[in-house]
Amino acid sequence: MNDRTLFEPYSLGPLTLSNRIVMAPLTRNRAGTGFVPGDLAAEYYSQRASAGLLISEAAQISRQGQGYQDTPGIYTRAQIDGWRRATEAVHARGGRIFLQLWHVGRVSHVDLQEHGTVPVAPSAIRAATKTFVNNGFADVSQPRALELDELPGIVIDFRQAAANAMAAGFDGVEIHGANGYLLDQFAKDGANTRTDAYGGSVENRARLMLEVTAAVAGEIGADRTGIRISPVSPANGVSSSAPQAQFDYIVDQLNTLGIVYIHVVEGATGGPRDVAPFDFASLRRRFSKTYIANNGYDLELATSRLAEGKADLFAFGRPFIANPDLVERLKTRAPLANFNPATLYGGGSAGYTDYPPFSASSHA
Repeated sequence: MNDRTLFEPYSLGPLTLSNRIVMAPLTRNRAGTGFVPGDLAAEYYSQRASAGLLISEAAQISRQGQGYQDTPGIYTRAQIDGWRRATEAVHARGGRIFLQLWHVGRVSHVDLQEHGTVPVAPSAIRAATKTFVNNGFADVSQPRALELDELPGIVIDFRQAAANAMAAGFDGVEIHGANGYLLDQFAKDGANTRTDAYGGSVENRARLMLEVTAAVAGEIGADRTGIRISPVSPANGVSSSAPQAQFDYIVDQLNTLGIVYIHVVEGATGGPRDVAPFDFASLRRRFSKTYIANNGYDLELATSRLAEGKADLFAFGRPFIANPDLVERLKTRAPLANFNPATLYGGGSAGYTDYPPFSASSHA
């Protein structure tokens, strides 16, 4: 098998993707007033529409779910309308796009919360991490533990956000169950010390993630629902004493729900793949639909893993920032441009929509 197979069409539920390359969600902190994605976002995503599947930057499902400055939401009419401009622009270029839905939980700051309230979490344990707020990075705030009677509201917010995403024209949604955000916090015992039905056992700690997934799939269809998980990533200060047992169980249940894909961060998010022992092939075996592999993939690694049958689709993150035509560059083995770290978070078009395709940059 040669690398051209990465560039052949792939069936994802009811959708036909033009290739097996996925643009991973990338937070860029450029939403406007009211946390509404603007015209620049439509341009940004349409520039990258040659990916087989675009997964948008995460959009908070509620005001409470926000954890970073200037991130977009998906809970108001204006936000839905803003996202519709992006989906229409992507579809006009033949692309497919899912919206990533998140609630950050404890990875937030009082200055980002309505009326300066404290962030929420499974347990009142402060995360050892920082967030982007007031145009800079600051330690996250001390959270409070969610009450048991608040949890159904979280599920309802995810369900409504999924409905809103479809109203905005997305092809589906990805639930953010990774990287130390709320659903991951519940799943991992380093952040969850609850003693009720949502804490303690593997099954209890998985409960909220699975309830959210079932609600979203029930709202928009399992064949339009995916989820991102990161079994061993220490992102945002989470840890698990038994990740294999936890995520084997979670993936067994996700498979029963019939969702269209699992998007798996293999190793530390944006870091080493071998951060902790874990058998990712076990998740692959347990899940009958599409497995999206993520973390440190390049053309060679993706090609070899596809040939070995270890994944179906391959997510590329930061390479898409400075290479809007990443698929074409990989296909022709053209050199990749480097992004400007100073323009990753916040700002305007600079470092966002002004990276040229290779054909243009090569003549600069």
